[in-house]
Amino acid sequence: MTDDRMQGDKLLCEIYKSSRKEEMYLYVDKRRGLAEVPEALLERFGKPVPAMTLVLTPEKTLARAKASDIMAGIRDKGYYLQLPPAKEAYLLDLYRTPTEARY
Repeated sequence: MTDDRMQGDKLLCEIYKSSRKEEMYLYVDKRRGLAEVPEALLERFGKPVPAMTLVLTPEKTLARAKASDIMAGIRDKGYYLQLPPAKEAYLLDLYRTPTEARY
């Protein structure tokens, strides 16, 4: 995407959460919507559920991704996909291991 809307230091971003996978989000330019997201990705993502709209700037602080990376993804591909965080292996082991009562 090379139009002038993406050349500035601000981007009006629409964020959708996945209806199929918890903690998976899709960021797009609000003006373009989901038009540039590949159909195959939308099939795996499930129904996009609007989560929020925000103005991104390169220096904006976000929880799991750099705003500059999100903006670059939207500029280059038309979207940015945020995957769920990896599960910590030791937490999975704790879940699988039965606990003993110690008295």
